[in-house]
This record gives sequence, C-alpha cells and structure tokens, in this order.
Amino acid sequence: MTESTNNMVWRDGVAVITGAASGIGEALARHAACELGMKVVLADIAEQPLQALAAELSEQGCEVLALRTDVADAASMIQLAEKTRSHFGDVTLLINNAGIETLGFSWEIPAAQWDKILRVNIHGVVNGVNAFAGAMLDSGKRCVIANMSSIAGISISPIQASYVMSKHAVLSFTECLHLEMAMKSDKVQVSAVLPGPVKTKIFAAVAQQHDPVVAEHHQTMIDLLEANGMTAQAAAETIFEQLGKGQFWVSTHPEMTAMMAKQRAANLASLATPLMAMDSAFKVD
Repeated sequence: MTESTNNMVWRDGVAVITGAASGIGEALARHAACELGMKVVLADIAEQPLQALAAELSEQGCEVLALRTDVADAASMIQLAEKTRSHFGDVTLLINNAGIETLGFSWEIPAAQWDKILRVNIHGVVNGVNAFAGAMLDSGKRCVIANMSSIAGISISPIQASYVMSKHAVLSFTECLHLEMAMKSDKVQVSAVLPGPVKTKIFAAVAQQHDPVVAEHHQTMIDLLEANGMTAQAAAETIFEQLGKGQFWVSTHPEMTAMMAKQRAANLASLATPLMAMDSAFKVD
C-alpha cells in the first residue's frame, strides 16, 4: 500500500476495533483515533472500561463510538456493523482483535471453556469478516481487514493448546481470505497480525491455576511479558506502520517471528517430533 493509499485509508477513515477496551485493542484504538485522526468504533463485551475509554478519548477531541459487542455472537456483530454504518458511514479499517486465553492440560479444560475460547478467538474473527467484508467490497474504497493471530499461530506450546489452536486457525483463515479477496478486488487489503510478547493483562486475566505445573507455566508467562514484552502502545504503532505498507504479515517482533517460523517449517519439513519454540526466541532486547 502506497503512502497515498495509506492516507486514504487512515485519514478521515472509519475504523472498527474489537476487544478495544484493554490491551493491544485499546492501544490500537487510541492510535487510530488520536494519532491518525480516524473515526473509531470501540467494540468490546466489557461495558465499563469500554465506556471509560470512549469518554477519555472524546474529551481529547477524538471521534469515537462505543458499542458493547459479543464477537462470539454473529447477530451482535451484524448489529455492530449496522450501527457503525448508520453513525459513521463506510468502514475502511476492520481489526478483529478480540481474544481470550485459557491455560491447562487439554483434557482437563472444561468443555464450556473450550467452547468459549473457540467461539471468541475463531468465530469472533469469522463473524467480523462476515459482518463487514461485503460492505467494504461494495464501497469501492481502499480498505483493510486485519485479523489478530499471534506468534503462537506459527508455533506450539503445552498448557496453551486451546489458545494456540485458535491462533493457528485464525492465521489459516486469514491466508485463505487474502486469496479470496484478491479474486474479487485489489482494493481490500487482508493482513494477519502476529504479536509477540506485549505487556498486556491477557495472562493475568486467566483464573488462578491449582495444578502446580500449570500454575508455574502461568507465572512464567506473566513474568515473560513483564520482563521482555514491548508496551501495547509501541505494538500498536508497529502494527499500523506495517499495515500502512500493505504487508500481509504484520509482526511486532519480526526477527522473533522469522526465527520461530523457520523452526516450525523445519520441523514440518522433516516430520520431526513436535518441539516447543526455543527459549531464546522469547528474549527481547
């Protein structure tokens, strides 16, 4: 995407960001609204922090609309799309960011929790695309659809199987969507976002673990993000910079992503026994 196209999408454009009440989603919303001058729809299921963020950004002179939304519910996402178009007009940027984490041995995670993480992390992205993509195509405008996978989408890890599985699914879906969209239009960019370690509360929000092995992994991940993670603000700036260049692959930690992708590809090519990502991959200078 050229700089002029970048300006066409960002400047005076309309962004919809799910999971906007906290973490990377909040940082993306702040950057889009206050730094890029976009009209931003803040979508999240957490009503109180969502409204608090909207009030704060509005006081700063940013144009935002807060809509409580359950991304796992297709009807809720359709309603989000309808209210967005009614309030701001055509959407030029959709970031399907909402996601949750679950920890535990796969066979010990309750069925309801499995269902929840797959509905939010996978169905939430699909519901977002289904609700917005058609109208974005019909608008004839330069648009961007960015789906939030993760560095976990190109790696594997024990204790996080449900999350890793969901992020692999989002990445595969986004790759397919990229090919499908190219068959219909050259004006709608599709990108996969693969954040590395970012200082958010995604692990802190996970329920306290009683199994000592799971509890240790839980604490290790919290410590990892605190010690080596980049700030959500820095991550948002990096993501928008790469989206603006028209990249399909968007990563907060390109070198780490490349190293883990090479390791994963080598393991698959040799049909090797599954291996965890190298510990060194998570060291951030």
